[in-house]
Amino acid sequence: MEARPQSAGTSSRRVPVAVLGATGYAGVELLRLLARHPAVEIVCLSSEQYRERRASEVYPFLAGIVDLPLAAPDAWRQSAAEIVFSALPHGASASHVRDVVADGRRALDISADFRLRDPAVYARWYGPHAAPELLAEAVYGLPEIYRDALRAARLVAVPGCFPTGALLGLVPLARARLMREPVVVDAKSGTTGAGRSLKVDQLFAEVNENCRPYAIGGHRHQPEIDQELRRAGAGASCLFVPHLLPVSRGIISTMYVPMEGSASRLEQLFVGAYADEPFIVLRGAEPPELREVRGTNRCAIGWHWDGATERAVVVTAIDNLGKGAAGQAVQCLNVLLGLPETTGLEAPALVP
Repeated sequence: MEARPQSAGTSSRRVPVAVLGATGYAGVELLRLLARHPAVEIVCLSSEQYRERRASEVYPFLAGIVDLPLAAPDAWRQSAAEIVFSALPHGASASHVRDVVADGRRALDISADFRLRDPAVYARWYGPHAAPELLAEAVYGLPEIYRDALRAARLVAVPGCFPTGALLGLVPLARARLMREPVVVDAKSGTTGAGRSLKVDQLFAEVNENCRPYAIGGHRHQPEIDQELRRAGAGASCLFVPHLLPVSRGIISTMYVPMEGSASRLEQLFVGAYADEPFIVLRGAEPPELREVRGTNRCAIGWHWDGATERAVVVTAIDNLGKGAAGQAVQCLNVLLGLPETTGLEAPALVP
């Protein structure tokens, strides 16, 4: 397993950063985390919907914490920002990220625009790509898997929320070449995973006291999961079905994996992969719950071996805005800066 980077030293300099798309759910979660990060200073924010208003006007809980005005997406050019976070929508982010990298700054993109390495696959799910020349360079921002490559990255593609939960549960099995088809990923998400725009099917009366599967015929996170499983050595693809839960945040994923193994082998794989990882909580036979990760950058993992059917059942729980988006982006930032990865991410779960 790759070693985590050591502290960047005793320098008190704060790195200037910009956040594009700062008023969406992932963007405002970034503001919440970056505002208390000891090594960065937020110097530029963008929001098309709330341009020229202050962040604390849109979100009063930021009053006295983040009072910067919201500007156009290209306002980073006139700022001192050395690192730019893009929480812009899929399709809208790529051209801005391309300009950031061309200007000699580093970018962490929370959209899907640089996660898929094949432009044809991207086009199928999202439309034509605005900067396909950067796809091969983008580093997939899952530190537990790509830590070494992240350290020198100019462009980080922060993973999707569903892929994060699935991959952290499946990659140890894929690396061991034990998985067989059909691998089933049954994932259930809170409503913030759909973004902050108004949708009828996201209204309270539609979501409350309900659980709804969707995108059964194919979800755009499926090729992202399959791509990274192949890179980890899996010969099997997965069947991915998402569901919507009547909660604000969190993803719980249950994976059913035909494989050659045993209960002790499963434990060896997860302990070997994650024993020293600061944000992985190994629960063993005790399945995780959403509430233990809400508001954190943690991924809790439990597992069970069904000897009668030779299947592993793996369960992961993450906060879709934390380890599934903004928290993971800040973890990647810490890797870029050579800081302990827990910097700015030490808070425990929000319970109850």
